[in-house]
Amino acid sequence: MNLDQRQRAMLHEMGVQVWQPWPVAKAAADLNAIPQAANSALATPQTPEQPPVAALSANELRGLDWEALGHAVAQCRACGLCQNRTQTVFGAGDTRARWLVVGEAPGENEDLQGQPFVGQAGLLLDNMLRALGLSRQASGEQAVYIANVLKCRPPANRNPSPQEVQQCQPFLHRQVELLQPKIILALGRFAAQALLQTSMPEVANMALGKLRGQVHRYGGIPVVVSYHPAYLLRSPQDKAKAWVDLCLARSLMQGN
Repeated sequence: MNLDQRQRAMLHEMGVQVWQPWPVAKAAADLNAIPQAANSALATPQTPEQPPVAALSANELRGLDWEALGHAVAQCRACGLCQNRTQTVFGAGDTRARWLVVGEAPGENEDLQGQPFVGQAGLLLDNMLRALGLSRQASGEQAVYIANVLKCRPPANRNPSPQEVQQCQPFLHRQVELLQPKIILALGRFAAQALLQTSMPEVANMALGKLRGQVHRYGGIPVVVSYHPAYLLRSPQDKAKAWVDLCLARSLMQGN
């Protein structure tokens, strides 16, 4: 098989070993110089077996701290999104924050920088949080932690597939376990589905508008659902509704 240097590099990254055929003259000489048993073994070369790639279960993740969990995310190859990513996007903010904001999936800017919400949608989110006195750079009462359901960017920023969400969910669930937030703000339909599917099996068929204006629960933690900032950039008329959602979340926190 004739492969150029770029093709060999791609196969190497995927863990595929390439066997280089011997030159004909050298092969003939070498085969005459080795025992028949070894000769027969060469006739059917065995490619080293690759270890199976599977998502870590919730039980396997349960013992991981923040550092180990971040390493597990960076090494994950459980779905095809790993093939095109620049890097994984784990999360950002104070790991002792009382607020957790959950988005859907990294976009192009997030994939390049390794941080969630860093494009125009990120600027809008930062402004929304600032209106509540919160910041991803803050600590203490003003701190917020930001994560996504998916840790890798879907090609062309398409919607996550159900299989991709399923593979990545244990990482998000472990982040919630470690953070133990007082409230979760779920931004977008996929974030709401990932957090509420256990308590609300019908959530997969519910429009985002039907989930707003209510207090949901994830393992006893209040969840408020709102629009994704990327949607608000396309539909600025709904920013007022998003502000109502933020006020609901703030009122819940003030009651804690």
